[in-house]
Amino acid sequence: MPEGFEIKVLRVSSAVWAVCAAGMVVFESLDASGSPLARLMIPGAFEFLYQTSDAPRAWTISLGAAMIVFFGAYFADRWTAMLIPLWAAIVAVLAPVVTGQVLVGPDHDFGGDAAVFQTLAVNVFFGSVVVAALRVASGRRIAPVTLRRLFAVAVVALPVLLVSDLIIALFKLSGGVVTASLTGWLIIAGATCLIVVVAAVLWAWSLMRRSLLRAHHITVLMTVMALAVAGWLGVAVAMTRQPPPQYFAPSSITKVFMGFDVPDAPTPVVLFTQWRPNLLFLGLAATAVTVYLLAVRALRRRGDSWPVGRTIAWISGWAVVVFATSSGFGKYSAPDFGVHMIVHMSLNMLAPALLVLGGVVTLLLRATRSVRGAPAGWHDWLTWVLNWPVLKFLYNPLLVFVLFVGSYYGLYFTGIFDTLMRFHWAHQMMNVHFLVIGYLYYSLVIGVDRPPRPLPHIGKLGYVLAAMPFHAFFGVILMTGNFIIAEDFYLNLALPWADLPAQQYFAGGVAWAGGEIPLMIVITILAIQWGRQDAREARRKDRHLDTGRDDEFDVYNRMLQRLSDRDTATARPEQPRPEDPAP
Repeated sequence: MPEGFEIKVLRVSSAVWAVCAAGMVVFESLDASGSPLARLMIPGAFEFLYQTSDAPRAWTISLGAAMIVFFGAYFADRWTAMLIPLWAAIVAVLAPVVTGQVLVGPDHDFGGDAAVFQTLAVNVFFGSVVVAALRVASGRRIAPVTLRRLFAVAVVALPVLLVSDLIIALFKLSGGVVTASLTGWLIIAGATCLIVVVAAVLWAWSLMRRSLLRAHHITVLMTVMALAVAGWLGVAVAMTRQPPPQYFAPSSITKVFMGFDVPDAPTPVVLFTQWRPNLLFLGLAATAVTVYLLAVRALRRRGDSWPVGRTIAWISGWAVVVFATSSGFGKYSAPDFGVHMIVHMSLNMLAPALLVLGGVVTLLLRATRSVRGAPAGWHDWLTWVLNWPVLKFLYNPLLVFVLFVGSYYGLYFTGIFDTLMRFHWAHQMMNVHFLVIGYLYYSLVIGVDRPPRPLPHIGKLGYVLAAMPFHAFFGVILMTGNFIIAEDFYLNLALPWADLPAQQYFAGGVAWAGGEIPLMIVITILAIQWGRQDAREARRKDRHLDTGRDDEFDVYNRMLQRLSDRDTATARPEQPRPEDPAP
């Protein structure tokens, strides 16, 4: 990988990040308990202070990721090697945010999800702005293609940032007047910085559209945006030091754990009518469907076709995700274990089975093109990722099978599930895990896209049949066990309508039937795909024979003739010697 200006910036910034994160581990440990710095001199004090809150642990994750990015920037020989540091960095920037102020107060499920989108948009767009500003400040020029891509990032990131900022502001104010608290004034200051950034982008875009954008305009643009970004980041840091109004809003035990109350029992009417939007999965579904439809439109504009059934499957899969997470089923998936198991099966088995039939990777490869001599684009990036050794490892059928089946036992029969249910971000991460593992599993079995490690059809059938007993056995354990999964969590909720043994028995039935029925459907789909492939192969051979150029039988006959000649030569008897003449 060439050592350019951006790589140098990455190395320096990741080193600074690691140093700052190490300091935050110490200072957050002290701040959480109100202890002075001198207390660290007491033997064993730091270990005790470190465990007083989640903030030091979050910054420990950030420290580890910064080190991964630092070493990746030095030793990566190609850009795909930076994908692991990229994922580490994403987790690292989210960890201190989701465990911070957005985890406290009524409606913190909305605040936490909005903070995830806000953090990602800030790091992608503001980070790009800072690097571009440093490039201009160092006397380097910005290539036109880089500038166009920066504007493309702004078109996506700024609306996400504005909407998420608004949701977080409403959450933190908790119904109060914006000018009645210091948090409100900080929100106004942050919004002002964002408005400056938006205005600067619109000004530069209008100049570029009329071909009037010059070097001095770019310098002004980067200077203004860098200052506005610095102002917004400063406001964001200041807000972490000021208790927001939602800290003091009336709450309840269910609001502490989930962000909302559930006074009604989860009857069918309640489950189908009492919706509560899950912003994270709504955002993911909207993005996935939008990108898919744009790719289909790009294909049709070129005169190419795309099967309607695949589009329907993709949209239906995400519709299942939205229904499972935003309807009453998603709302009650935390306080009711039986409802949780329905959501689990929907995200782990039903939705992925539909999504893999959409063939999104094939669609994106067909909708995008690689241009010789031009900078790498979506087609090139996607092709490189598909040939990435790590992706081939993740698609190892044995690994996927163990994760698909073992997640049930490792999650529910340990204390992990009890711990994850206490935090909104952890519950969301668990649902993402269900969806991703299910997608990997079904893409190996019935997926339209060719996986890095494809299985033969008979192997796919065995792959599905091998998983069925594990689901049934898991369901039987839940139904017959004399223990309650996550009992401490459900007892803390103290819901008057809760019947923990009955809920777990129902969950076992859902796991048993919910595991068998989708897999039987998958077997049916697999049989259909198998039959269609054989039919296509037969038609291909028929067309080849109809051309009159097929010499398959002649080649076969010549091979048999060679074998026959070899056997004849081997079995030929030895000729007798002539007898000696008589004397």
